[in-house]
Amino acid sequence: MKVAAGSPPLRVRRSRIHGTGVFAAAPIGKRARIIEYAGERVSHAEAERRNRGREPRDNHTFLFTVDARTVIDATVGGNASRFINHGCAPNCETVIDDKRIYIEALRDIGRGEELCYDYRIGRDADDPPDIDTVYGCRCGAERCRGTMLVPPQRTRRRAAA
Repeated sequence: MKVAAGSPPLRVRRSRIHGTGVFAAAPIGKRARIIEYAGERVSHAEAERRNRGREPRDNHTFLFTVDARTVIDATVGGNASRFINHGCAPNCETVIDDKRIYIEALRDIGRGEELCYDYRIGRDADDPPDIDTVYGCRCGAERCRGTMLVPPQRTRRRAAA
């Protein structure tokens, strides 16, 4: 898979985390801008339309929200970035800069190491009770939270007066 000129060399191949993953073909330094998340820019309404009819238990998506108006659909014109897997102890993070999404290194990444970032997928009020299982995490991190979703909101208890 082709990566933009000037980007660190990457390899796309089978992943122990999930399906296909992206791996560093050479060391990548901390804070390096690795790759842009590429794809067709669409409205939220269009992204929702494209998502309709998907199996409710299908957790595989290449949609990435840029802002309140724009979503990137990497199924159309996407690059290797769409194959970067979720990890609870990520070595990368996503950065939005001028309405573009980039993957940057959080730390030095060694040759052969799989790239991952925390997806932090949002929760919705109408999510099924087993949503954490649907979006189950297989990253294998020591402190894996077991899901690609943001942690559930804790309800605060009021102190007795």
